[in-house]
Amino acid sequence: MLRRVLSFSLLALSLSVGSAAAQENTGEPMQDGVSLAIYNQGTALVQDRRTFSFQQGVNTLNFTDVAAGIDATSVTFVSLTDPTGTVVLEQNYVFDLVNSSALLERYLDQTIEIVAEDGTQYRGHLLSGRNGEIILRTDGGQVVVIGLDKVRDLRFPELPGGLITRPTLRWMVQSALGGEQQVKLTYLTGGLNWTADYNLLLANDERSLDLNGWVTLTNQSGAAYRDAQVKLIAGDVNRLPEPELMARMADGIAYAAAAPEEQVAQRDFSQYKLYEITRPVTIGVNETKQVEFVAGADIPATTIFVYEPSQGYYNYGSPLIDQYYGQTGVTDVGFYLEFSTGEDGGLDAALPAGRIRVYQEDTDGAALLIGENVIDHTAKGEDVRIYLGNAFDLVGERIQTSYSLIASNVLEETYEIRLRNRKEDQAVEIRVPEHLFRWTNWQIVASSMSYTQTDSSTIEFRPTVQPGQEAIITYTVRYTFPN
Repeated sequence: MLRRVLSFSLLALSLSVGSAAAQENTGEPMQDGVSLAIYNQGTALVQDRRTFSFQQGVNTLNFTDVAAGIDATSVTFVSLTDPTGTVVLEQNYVFDLVNSSALLERYLDQTIEIVAEDGTQYRGHLLSGRNGEIILRTDGGQVVVIGLDKVRDLRFPELPGGLITRPTLRWMVQSALGGEQQVKLTYLTGGLNWTADYNLLLANDERSLDLNGWVTLTNQSGAAYRDAQVKLIAGDVNRLPEPELMARMADGIAYAAAAPEEQVAQRDFSQYKLYEITRPVTIGVNETKQVEFVAGADIPATTIFVYEPSQGYYNYGSPLIDQYYGQTGVTDVGFYLEFSTGEDGGLDAALPAGRIRVYQEDTDGAALLIGENVIDHTAKGEDVRIYLGNAFDLVGERIQTSYSLIASNVLEETYEIRLRNRKEDQAVEIRVPEHLFRWTNWQIVASSMSYTQTDSSTIEFRPTVQPGQEAIITYTVRYTFPN
């Protein structure tokens, strides 16, 4: 295993200020609090308050406890104690961090020591440290080439100037007053994300459900936040694209009981929803944390079955007269769950976008997963519809039984739809949306079953199929095209 030891002392870099004309003050500043506004798009706004001891005149401030994913162009610095008398003259983001590659670059043409894996020691002038190898001219004049993967120890006489151990924000500040001042640092960072994860327990009669919603916080920003005030923003906030502002969703799967008291307060904020965790939260580096934010019991629910084998309508600018276009061969019947987020439905809460897992108890009381999906941001009072999978015992079949181009601008075709219910003791209603995809001007000239028109190019049948039986639907549609 590769092990590199830098045998010089690395003093911990602390937040410090000092006059440009005086010795720099290395005292540790006092942290007064940190707050996070985390957006569910992989971005967070960090506000960090610290108290520093300033000297009158020009001060240099090094702020090292910042996230590695910081957007340096978003940084603002303000003195809360003397905002008019404290002026930022210069702001820098320094990220030339200590690592073996950086040290090798800094020590070109200087003397270093190397201990190889076999214990052999080398001392000499460093000629190159690139491309995964070290080229050294020893004191005896020999040139030695050692692969980095064969090095046990690298020894440097001291830490060269300009290298730091952590990303650092550095300010040159003009202060009208001496003494302690509280300052606030605000910046955007990537790597902090939150998602909503919902666990639903569907009753065995499939007429109600219990819901638990969890805030899942994921911190990959490169910094820890202790006892932070956390606000979560739900909504589609417009941001310019930045590839580095990415975060993965956490993968918690357990169903949990409701919390005894509210842990997250919800309120409106501009055109978005804001969720504030009501207690301080510590979020460590590379940590995933969950906090419950919504719960509901005995929420009315409906399960539906949908057979949707037809091709959707798309405006291609001309009629589709190819006889075989739109024959999809689909036989699966989809299984869906529906419920409302409104007060009448028993939930009375908006649901931020997130992942939903649906469980149902087996005969022995064990909850088994029956499907999962994702939802978009859903306002209070709206319906949620979740596709869970395909019904095992339901089968559909759709066949074109006739096709006739009656005239140059008139076309008729007939479809037969067969629905088979292989369940032993359960009758089911199956919804069959049919998309009339050939042209906008259509007319149903014959149908074996009543239907409803759901939009300008869709009709829907809703037959009930008895256990062990088959339902057959036939209909004929006439399209009229422009000459």
